[in-house]
Amino acid sequence: MSERPPIIVIMGHVDHGKSTLLDYIRKTNIVATEAGGITQHISAYEVDHKTNEGVVKRITFLDTPGHQAFTGMRARGARVADIAVLVVSAEDGVKAQTIEAYNAIKEAGIPFVVAINKIDKPNANLERTKQSLAEADILVEGYGGDISFAPISAKSGEGVDALLDLLLLTAELEGLEGDHTAPLEAVVIESRMDPKKGATATLIILDGTIAKGGFAVCEGAYVPLRMIENYLGKPIETATFSSPIRLTGWSSVPKVGATVRMVATKKDAEAAAAAPIATSAKQINTLRGKDTVTIPLIIKTDVAGTLEAIEGELSKFAHERVQLRIIGKGVGNVSENDARLAIGAEGAVIIAFGVKTDPLAADLILRNEIPFHDFNIIYKLTEFIDDLIKERAPHVEVKTKLGELKVLRFFSQQKDKQVLGGRVESGKITRDARFTIVRRGVEIGEGRVLELQQSKMKAAEVAEGVDCGLMVEARMTIAERDILVPFIIERKQ
Repeated sequence: MSERPPIIVIMGHVDHGKSTLLDYIRKTNIVATEAGGITQHISAYEVDHKTNEGVVKRITFLDTPGHQAFTGMRARGARVADIAVLVVSAEDGVKAQTIEAYNAIKEAGIPFVVAINKIDKPNANLERTKQSLAEADILVEGYGGDISFAPISAKSGEGVDALLDLLLLTAELEGLEGDHTAPLEAVVIESRMDPKKGATATLIILDGTIAKGGFAVCEGAYVPLRMIENYLGKPIETATFSSPIRLTGWSSVPKVGATVRMVATKKDAEAAAAAPIATSAKQINTLRGKDTVTIPLIIKTDVAGTLEAIEGELSKFAHERVQLRIIGKGVGNVSENDARLAIGAEGAVIIAFGVKTDPLAADLILRNEIPFHDFNIIYKLTEFIDDLIKERAPHVEVKTKLGELKVLRFFSQQKDKQVLGGRVESGKITRDARFTIVRRGVEIGEGRVLELQQSKMKAAEVAEGVDCGLMVEARMTIAERDILVPFIIERKQ
């Protein structure tokens, strides 16, 4: 056993500066490469930090997305991490996603420190932020608790070194250890289908060592260990605990969150990958009822984590007459098979997130007029789904009663057209309104108002208590003392 570098997860609200903090630590810029300025993939990075004693120590950081759709990914990040950093803005204080992140940290049962960011901003208020944390039951030192905190500016770097020292101190207190000789234990934190390299996966090694030769197995997928890359994409021979690595050439895209182990031969790898895995099929929004519409969806995303997040977002949509059903999903470009699947499913919609469309698929989509929509920001996708549900939802006709009119005189009839005189007993009657004919308390037919007159002048409507003349259209002959009940039909979703 030997000392193991800590794996740190950065968590918090969407715009409180998590990516900017990592940007400063790594001296790179990932914010500009993310659509809409939102980090939408889990990534892992290693940094070397020189402590106050002059000792250089390695730290692994996990960058988890801050958008609310990625709650599951954030929670997974916490489960593979040793220590969490909860980033809170000194301007805004605690937000809903701050609480979500805090709950994920508690569920994972790992220690954490609070980084109060943006202390360089004009509206920053450190004491107010601590109070906001206390109100959320996050009690930092000096506010009735023992949770360590560091005031920082991720933009200028003020306080960041102190934060890293605090993280290394926390790791030291945790007594993190690993065994180089133990069997490999790693977790997939991201996977994707690379158009050039094939199925790739990013792993965090929790224990043991990985080296060239042999095979890595992850549930139904395996990969020969011919090339191992570090987080910078550079080839390496071996890697051990706490290191993020990338493996390319998997037999299929590994599932995010799955564990990875090593076997010696291809035969062992194939046998392990073919072993049955207990899974539970979850249907999104299972709805019952006669007047329901099913919207078949085919979803292709750039990485597996994004696919999971989109499925999570879709599960939030509930409509009593609309069912969302994913008939196809996967990681990688929209393919010819996806297009043909859409052709065979009436009303199917193809959704692409951060991926391209193969030429054959694009041709089929165009020729068959398949609804196709591509996105690179998840809240735009959810807005589209909301509009799609409203558009496809069956409309229900609702009959709204306007009032009652008592027939006082019957003047004439020519085919279905009849001229009457009456008084509006309640509510109102309007031109073009439909009505029910009630005789001695029994509905005997329906008709429609063609014209209305009040004081021998044409009128659009006649109010309660007013006499009027009217021409109506009805197959049933209307008699004096009949009650006409006017109504309108409204279409509602």
